[in-house]
Parts: sequence; structure tokens; C-alpha cells
Amino acid sequence: MGASLDGPQILVIDDSSTIRRSAEIFLTQAGYPVILSEDGFEALGIIVERQPALIFCDILMPRLDGFQTCALIRHSKSCSHIPVVMLSSRDGLFDRARGLLAGASDYLTKPFTKDSLLQAVRKYALPTHAAA
Repeated sequence: MGASLDGPQILVIDDSSTIRRSAEIFLTQAGYPVILSEDGFEALGIIVERQPALIFCDILMPRLDGFQTCALIRHSKSCSHIPVVMLSSRDGLFDRARGLLAGASDYLTKPFTKDSLLQAVRKYALPTHAAA
């Protein structure tokens, strides 16, 4: 699972270990504590328990896809305030619109760069805890 439990944490939900690892490296190098999850079903428990400051959520996952996961987060009184950035290799207008309808705050296309990932984090004004 991720780094330190201090300060705002970022949850990365993706069934690809490569994507999870890339995001973890980029975010921890920039000083952000990271929590990792393989799918939306597992992530829901983490979200309620840990209350991350920001969530990156893949769309295409087993058990509970990103659209369903995002909608459940939005309908939870204790978690609805958490920004959710959808991650997808599909960059079509339909997918972006469906993400927004599910309650996503933003949409990031994979493969993402370190800069695009950190730009999304900065958009939601999360302070770092280490020198970048």
C-alpha cells in the first residue's frame, strides 16, 4: 500500500500494476503519500477508512468499474467531497461525458506523464510533504 500516513493522501485505483507503480513513483517523488488499490470494490473500504484527499480512478476494472466506483463515492455522505480524477486510455467525448455524469472532477488520459499527473494534483491544491 503506500507511503506515510501523515497528511493528505492520494489514492490510485487501477487494475494495472504498471500504472499503479508509475503513479506511485511520480507522486512519492513529488512528496505525496500514496495509497494503492487494484479495483473499485477494494478501494471503497479504503476511501471510507482513510479519507484520501484525491482519488485517481481507472475506468476499465474488474468487479466494479471506474464509473460505478465514482458514482458510489459521490453518493456517500462521508466521501462525496473527495475529488475523483478518472484515468482511461480512451480519450473519446463519450467516455469523458460519462465520467462527468458519474461525478468525476476531471479526466486524465493514459499513458499519463509525470507532469500531467502532478498538474492534476496541483489543480486540487494538495500541499507536498517533501522536496520535489
